[in-house]
Amino acid sequence: MNKAKINYWIDIVMGLAFLVAFVTGIIKWPGLLLKLGVDLKTFPLKQISNAHDVSGLIMSILVFVHLAMHWNFMVVMTKKLFKRSGKSEE
Repeated sequence: MNKAKINYWIDIVMGLAFLVAFVTGIIKWPGLLLKLGVDLKTFPLKQISNAHDVSGLIMSILVFVHLAMHWNFMVVMTKKLFKRSGKSEE
């Protein structure tokens, strides 16, 4: 598998992990379930919390992999952005 395909799949899985973490984070919002009238005795909050934690961990790992794959690009772009033009600033 070439680098572009690997990057594509990393981005897809990272995006899905973000969506799971985002949605479960909203569900876990303090007091939200009570305000919505959800019965906390039957609601699978433990599983929601586990899904939130695991998806957040997966997303974090994939962000680091993504940054590592694009490290040279980031270094080159940072140098270009902060490169002095050589002209005086007067």
